[in-house]
Amino acid sequence: MSAVPAPEHGPDAGAVWHYGDPFGEQRAAADGAVVVDRSHRAVLALTGGERRSWLHTISSQHVSDLTDGTVVQNLSLDGQGRVEDHWLQTQLDGVTILDTEPWRGEPLLAYLRKMVFWADVVVEPVDLAVLSLLGPALATPEVLAALGVDALPDAWTAVGLPGGGFLRGVYPGEYDLVVPRDTVGDRQRTLAAAGVRPAGIWAYEAHRVAALRPRLGLDTDERTIPHEVGWIGGPGEGAVHLDKGCYRGQETVARVHNLGKPPRALVLVQLDGSEDRPSTGDPLTAGGRPVGRLGTVVDHVDDGPIALALVKRGIPADTQLSTGGEVAVAAVIDPDSVAADDHVGAGRIALQRLRGGDR
Repeated sequence: MSAVPAPEHGPDAGAVWHYGDPFGEQRAAADGAVVVDRSHRAVLALTGGERRSWLHTISSQHVSDLTDGTVVQNLSLDGQGRVEDHWLQTQLDGVTILDTEPWRGEPLLAYLRKMVFWADVVVEPVDLAVLSLLGPALATPEVLAALGVDALPDAWTAVGLPGGGFLRGVYPGEYDLVVPRDTVGDRQRTLAAAGVRPAGIWAYEAHRVAALRPRLGLDTDERTIPHEVGWIGGPGEGAVHLDKGCYRGQETVARVHNLGKPPRALVLVQLDGSEDRPSTGDPLTAGGRPVGRLGTVVDHVDDGPIALALVKRGIPADTQLSTGGEVAVAAVIDPDSVAADDHVGAGRIALQRLRGGDR
């Protein structure tokens, strides 16, 4: 197979974009089993007796008492509650492993080290690679034997592996092998012998976008707050725990949750496939006025050209949209991706009761 590299100026530079059959790889991810080499992700290890309580105070997730084998999403926010970093966090064998976007590895390492002060915590880069597994055929005896496990782990849990590293369940039908980098080749060959097809980042991104899952720096911008992209909620698919103590940005999180609604919402848009593809960061317009920005743009084997987009909250799904930037194409919001706009925070309810009592 001929490996085609990902665009060199994109967030996945250095990874394999596809192996010559991008749509066949997507079909295999939906119907069979594939492995995607995402070893360009940055991986950090936290050790020390206070690592969980310390990280709890500087991040958005409740992690002070995570038990072994737990996997969560987590965020670092700025003082106004805007997202600066997003990572997956795995607690296993007395070590906390964080993995994040390649371009955020060094900034996140520097920030965490700056925040240690006198805590019993050591933060170091670690030479682990992330291989993502997709598809319904992952549960076959042959694949389980290749992985060295008796069964696939539940979502948001991890199990140690013979020879080092771990296997974790993340989203439905998706798992990550996080293993020593020098074992990646052997792992890939063993999985291929068990019928797991290699696939490139294109297949993974198409799967992610169709599942309406945001990615830091592509589907977020410098103004993004967690509520806009579905990162609110406790362990599991959420990355912000609403019932924990103080952390940077908490005031904005609480205020929006209790008193207001986020200004934008993440949606899936269908793009006109007859023209060139627009780019991440291009504006979305309605009637010539900007109403949002494009995130990840990808060609999907079943859905054609699709993209994630941050749009003004409450915009009707049938609004006629167009992309701006260098390429202008028609776009339409997938109505199934529009979340119900019926949440009323506790603080808003209290205000409404007070105002009603005044009358």
